[in-house]
Amino acid sequence: MENLQLWDFRFIDFVDVFLVAILLYYIYKLVKGTVAINIFIGILVIYLAWRLTDYLNMYMLYSIFDGFMKVGIIALIVVFQPEIRKFLLMVGSTNLGGKRNLFKNFKFLKNDDSTSTDIDAIINACTKMGASNTGALIVLERNNNLDFLTNTGDEMNILVSQPIIESIFFKNSPLHDGAIIIDNNVVKATRVILPVNNEKNIPERFGLRHRAAIGITEKTDAVALCVSEETGQISYIKNGEFEMFKNTDELREKIKNDLG
Repeated sequence: MENLQLWDFRFIDFVDVFLVAILLYYIYKLVKGTVAINIFIGILVIYLAWRLTDYLNMYMLYSIFDGFMKVGIIALIVVFQPEIRKFLLMVGSTNLGGKRNLFKNFKFLKNDDSTSTDIDAIINACTKMGASNTGALIVLERNNNLDFLTNTGDEMNILVSQPIIESIFFKNSPLHDGAIIIDNNVVKATRVILPVNNEKNIPERFGLRHRAAIGITEKTDAVALCVSEETGQISYIKNGEFEMFKNTDELREKIKNDLG
Protein backbone atom coordinates (compact mmCIF):
# COMPACT_ATOMS: atom_id res chain seq x y z
CA MET A 1 0.00 0.00 0.00
CA GLU A 2 2.96 2.31 0.51
CA ASN A 3 3.59 2.35 -3.24
CA LEU A 4 0.10 3.71 -3.97
CA GLN A 5 0.23 7.45 -4.48
CA LEU A 6 -3.26 8.18 -5.68
CA TRP A 7 -3.05 11.88 -4.90
CA ASP A 8 0.41 12.47 -6.37
CA PHE A 9 -0.99 14.17 -9.49
CA ARG A 10 1.16 16.48 -11.56
CA PHE A 11 -0.25 19.23 -13.74
CA ILE A 12 0.56 17.18 -16.83
CA ASP A 13 -1.56 14.34 -15.40
CA PHE A 14 -4.60 16.61 -15.30
CA VAL A 15 -3.89 17.66 -18.89
CA ASP A 16 -3.61 13.98 -19.82
CA VAL A 17 -6.98 13.14 -18.23
CA PHE A 18 -8.61 16.18 -19.82
CA LEU A 19 -7.39 15.25 -23.31
CA VAL A 20 -8.55 11.65 -22.85
CA ALA A 21 -11.97 12.96 -21.78
CA ILE A 22 -12.16 15.08 -24.96
CA LEU A 23 -11.15 12.06 -27.06
CA LEU A 24 -13.84 9.88 -25.45
CA TYR A 25 -16.41 12.62 -25.92
CA TYR A 26 -15.72 12.86 -29.66
CA ILE A 27 -15.78 9.07 -30.01
CA TYR A 28 -19.18 9.11 -28.31
CA LYS A 29 -20.41 11.89 -30.65
CA LEU A 30 -19.25 9.90 -33.69
CA VAL A 31 -20.94 6.61 -32.76
CA LYS A 32 -24.07 8.02 -31.07
CA GLY A 33 -27.18 7.13 -33.01
CA THR A 34 -25.37 4.77 -35.39
CA VAL A 35 -24.99 1.00 -35.60
CA ALA A 36 -21.36 1.51 -34.55
CA ILE A 37 -22.40 1.59 -30.90
CA ASN A 38 -23.88 -1.92 -31.24
CA ILE A 39 -20.71 -3.13 -32.98
CA PHE A 40 -18.64 -1.66 -30.15
CA ILE A 41 -20.73 -3.56 -27.58
CA GLY A 42 -20.26 -6.76 -29.60
CA ILE A 43 -16.48 -6.28 -29.61
CA LEU A 44 -16.56 -5.68 -25.85
CA VAL A 45 -18.48 -8.95 -25.34
CA ILE A 46 -15.89 -10.86 -27.41
CA TYR A 47 -13.08 -9.28 -25.39
CA LEU A 48 -14.70 -10.32 -22.10
CA ALA A 49 -15.24 -13.85 -23.46
CA TRP A 50 -11.56 -13.95 -24.48
CA ARG A 51 -10.45 -13.02 -20.96
CA LEU A 52 -12.94 -15.44 -19.35
CA THR A 53 -11.90 -18.46 -21.46
CA ASP A 54 -8.27 -17.70 -20.67
CA TYR A 55 -9.02 -17.60 -16.94
CA LEU A 56 -11.04 -20.86 -17.08
CA ASN A 57 -8.38 -22.60 -19.24
CA MET A 58 -10.90 -23.34 -22.00
CA TYR A 59 -8.16 -23.83 -24.59
CA MET A 60 -10.24 -24.39 -27.73
CA LEU A 61 -12.52 -21.39 -27.25
CA TYR A 62 -9.61 -19.33 -26.05
CA SER A 63 -7.63 -20.10 -29.21
CA ILE A 64 -10.59 -18.97 -31.35
CA PHE A 65 -11.06 -15.71 -29.45
CA ASP A 66 -7.31 -15.17 -29.26
CA GLY A 67 -7.00 -15.44 -33.03
CA PHE A 68 -9.75 -12.85 -33.40
CA MET A 69 -8.10 -10.49 -30.90
CA LYS A 70 -4.73 -10.70 -32.67
CA VAL A 71 -6.25 -9.18 -35.80
CA GLY A 72 -8.57 -6.97 -33.77
CA ILE A 73 -6.87 -3.70 -34.74
CA ILE A 74 -7.29 -4.43 -38.45
CA ALA A 75 -10.89 -5.48 -37.86
CA LEU A 76 -11.58 -2.26 -35.96
CA ILE A 77 -10.17 -0.16 -38.80
CA VAL A 78 -12.36 -1.97 -41.33
CA VAL A 79 -15.54 -1.93 -39.23
CA PHE A 80 -15.21 1.63 -37.97
CA GLN A 81 -13.84 3.09 -41.22
CA PRO A 82 -16.60 5.74 -41.59
CA GLU A 83 -16.24 6.84 -37.95
CA ILE A 84 -12.43 6.95 -38.17
CA ARG A 85 -12.71 8.99 -41.38
CA LYS A 86 -15.04 11.47 -39.70
CA PHE A 87 -12.73 11.76 -36.69
CA LEU A 88 -9.63 12.39 -38.83
CA LEU A 89 -11.57 14.87 -40.95
CA MET A 90 -12.68 16.70 -37.82
CA VAL A 91 -9.09 16.92 -36.57
CA GLY A 92 -7.56 17.81 -39.92
CA SER A 93 -10.11 20.45 -40.88
CA THR A 94 -9.85 22.41 -37.64
CA ASN A 95 -8.76 25.96 -38.41
CA LEU A 96 -6.29 26.80 -35.65
CA GLY A 97 -5.84 30.27 -37.11
CA GLY A 98 -9.41 31.26 -36.42
CA LYS A 99 -10.51 31.74 -32.83
CA ARG A 100 -14.14 31.05 -33.67
CA ASN A 101 -13.43 27.76 -35.43
CA LEU A 102 -11.01 26.68 -32.72
CA PHE A 103 -13.45 27.10 -29.86
CA LYS A 104 -16.30 25.70 -31.95
CA ASN A 105 -14.78 22.24 -31.42
CA PHE A 106 -15.15 22.69 -27.67
CA LYS A 107 -18.87 23.47 -27.76
CA PHE A 108 -19.55 20.50 -25.49
CA LEU A 109 -18.63 22.93 -22.68
CA LYS A 110 -21.82 24.84 -23.50
CA ASN A 111 -25.44 23.89 -23.08
CA ASP A 112 -26.09 21.05 -25.52
CA ASP A 113 -29.76 21.95 -25.72
CA SER A 114 -29.11 25.31 -27.40
CA THR A 115 -28.46 26.10 -31.02
CA SER A 116 -28.08 29.47 -32.71
CA THR A 117 -29.43 28.24 -36.04
CA ASP A 118 -32.92 29.45 -36.96
CA ILE A 119 -34.44 26.01 -37.49
CA ASP A 120 -37.96 27.40 -37.90
CA ALA A 121 -36.87 29.58 -40.84
CA ILE A 122 -35.20 26.61 -42.53
CA ILE A 123 -38.18 24.27 -42.08
CA ASN A 124 -40.70 26.93 -43.14
CA ALA A 125 -38.65 27.63 -46.27
CA CYS A 126 -38.45 23.92 -47.08
CA THR A 127 -42.21 23.54 -46.58
CA LYS A 128 -42.97 26.46 -48.87
CA MET A 129 -40.49 25.26 -51.51
CA GLY A 130 -41.98 21.77 -51.31
CA ALA A 131 -45.45 23.19 -51.98
CA SER A 132 -44.16 24.75 -55.22
CA ASN A 133 -41.97 21.76 -56.15
CA THR A 134 -38.79 23.79 -55.83
CA GLY A 135 -35.77 21.57 -55.33
CA ALA A 136 -33.33 22.38 -52.53
CA LEU A 137 -30.35 20.87 -50.71
CA ILE A 138 -29.36 22.33 -47.35
CA VAL A 139 -26.36 21.03 -45.40
CA LEU A 140 -26.17 21.86 -41.68
CA GLU A 141 -22.63 21.82 -40.33
CA ARG A 142 -22.00 20.22 -36.93
CA ASN A 143 -18.57 19.32 -35.52
CA ASN A 144 -16.76 18.58 -38.79
CA ASN A 145 -15.57 21.77 -40.47
CA LEU A 146 -16.84 21.92 -44.07
CA ASP A 147 -14.61 24.76 -45.25
CA PHE A 148 -12.92 22.33 -47.65
CA LEU A 149 -16.19 22.29 -49.65
CA THR A 150 -16.86 26.02 -49.80
CA ASN A 151 -14.32 26.60 -52.57
CA THR A 152 -16.42 24.38 -54.87
CA GLY A 153 -19.15 27.03 -54.78
CA ASP A 154 -19.59 30.68 -53.86
CA GLU A 155 -18.53 31.75 -50.37
CA MET A 156 -21.19 33.76 -48.54
CA ASN A 157 -21.78 35.31 -45.16
CA ILE A 158 -25.55 35.74 -44.97
CA LEU A 159 -27.74 35.36 -41.89
CA VAL A 160 -30.32 32.60 -42.26
CA SER A 161 -33.89 33.67 -42.90
CA GLN A 162 -36.83 32.14 -44.73
CA PRO A 163 -36.81 34.71 -47.61
CA ILE A 164 -33.04 34.26 -48.08
CA ILE A 165 -33.29 30.48 -48.43
CA GLU A 166 -36.27 30.71 -50.77
CA SER A 167 -34.53 33.30 -52.95
CA ILE A 168 -31.37 31.17 -53.20
CA PHE A 169 -33.28 28.14 -54.48
CA PHE A 170 -35.70 30.11 -56.69
CA LYS A 171 -35.64 28.37 -60.07
CA ASN A 172 -34.44 31.45 -61.95
CA SER A 173 -31.80 32.33 -59.36
CA PRO A 174 -28.15 31.89 -60.45
CA LEU A 175 -27.45 30.35 -57.02
CA HIS A 176 -30.06 27.58 -57.01
CA ASP A 177 -27.82 24.81 -58.38
CA GLY A 178 -25.92 22.72 -55.86
CA ALA A 179 -26.15 22.84 -52.08
CA ILE A 180 -25.89 25.54 -49.43
CA ILE A 181 -23.91 25.09 -46.23
CA ILE A 182 -25.24 26.61 -43.01
CA ASP A 183 -23.19 27.02 -39.86
CA ASN A 184 -24.27 28.90 -36.72
CA ASN A 185 -27.20 30.56 -38.50
CA VAL A 186 -25.00 31.78 -41.36
CA VAL A 187 -25.17 30.66 -44.99
CA LYS A 188 -21.43 30.25 -45.55
CA ALA A 189 -21.56 28.98 -49.16
CA THR A 190 -23.96 28.42 -52.04
CA ARG A 191 -23.74 26.34 -55.25
CA VAL A 192 -21.56 23.86 -53.36
CA ILE A 193 -20.70 20.62 -55.16
CA LEU A 194 -21.04 17.65 -52.81
CA PRO A 195 -19.62 14.13 -53.16
CA VAL A 196 -22.31 11.87 -54.65
CA ASN A 197 -22.90 8.37 -53.30
CA ASN A 198 -23.21 5.90 -56.17
CA GLU A 199 -22.90 2.71 -54.13
CA LYS A 200 -25.95 2.72 -51.92
CA ASN A 201 -29.21 1.54 -53.47
CA ILE A 202 -31.92 4.13 -52.98
CA PRO A 203 -35.40 4.30 -54.58
CA GLU A 204 -35.44 5.63 -58.14
CA ARG A 205 -37.69 8.52 -57.14
CA PHE A 206 -34.68 10.06 -55.38
CA GLY A 207 -32.21 11.87 -57.61
CA LEU A 208 -28.75 13.44 -57.41
CA ARG A 209 -29.71 15.82 -54.59
CA HIS A 210 -30.51 12.91 -52.32
CA ARG A 211 -27.39 11.00 -53.37
CA ALA A 212 -25.30 14.09 -52.62
CA ALA A 213 -26.99 14.42 -49.22
CA ILE A 214 -26.22 10.77 -48.47
CA GLY A 215 -22.63 11.23 -49.61
CA ILE A 216 -21.82 14.26 -47.44
CA THR A 217 -23.54 12.84 -44.33
CA GLU A 218 -21.63 9.57 -44.71
CA LYS A 219 -18.25 11.28 -45.02
CA THR A 220 -18.83 13.92 -42.32
CA ASP A 221 -21.11 14.33 -39.32
CA ALA A 222 -23.19 17.00 -41.09
CA VAL A 223 -26.94 16.58 -41.53
CA ALA A 224 -28.88 17.52 -44.66
CA LEU A 225 -32.35 18.60 -45.70
CA CYS A 226 -33.42 17.79 -49.23
CA VAL A 227 -36.56 19.01 -51.02
CA SER A 228 -37.57 16.93 -54.02
CA GLU A 229 -38.23 18.88 -57.22
CA GLU A 230 -40.54 16.12 -58.49
CA THR A 231 -42.70 15.43 -55.42
CA GLY A 232 -42.01 18.36 -53.10
CA GLN A 233 -41.26 15.87 -50.31
CA ILE A 234 -38.84 16.95 -47.58
CA SER A 235 -36.16 14.42 -46.62
CA TYR A 236 -33.85 14.54 -43.63
CA ILE A 237 -30.56 12.66 -43.99
CA LYS A 238 -28.11 11.81 -41.21
CA ASN A 239 -25.18 9.37 -41.23
CA GLY A 240 -26.03 8.47 -44.82
CA GLU A 241 -29.53 7.31 -43.88
CA PHE A 242 -33.01 8.76 -44.29
CA GLU A 243 -34.44 9.84 -40.92
CA MET A 244 -38.19 9.28 -40.71
CA PHE A 245 -40.49 11.94 -39.20
CA LYS A 246 -44.26 12.29 -38.98
CA ASN A 247 -44.57 16.06 -39.27
CA THR A 248 -42.58 19.28 -39.22
CA ASP A 249 -42.73 19.46 -35.42
CA GLU A 250 -40.96 16.12 -35.13
CA LEU A 251 -38.48 17.18 -37.81
CA ARG A 252 -37.78 20.38 -35.87
CA GLU A 253 -37.02 18.40 -32.72
CA LYS A 254 -34.72 16.03 -34.60
CA ILE A 255 -32.70 18.89 -36.08
CA LYS A 256 -32.58 20.68 -32.74
CA ASN A 257 -31.26 17.59 -30.98
CA ASP A 258 -28.70 16.88 -33.71
CA LEU A 259 -27.37 20.45 -33.74
CA GLY A 260 -27.41 20.81 -29.96
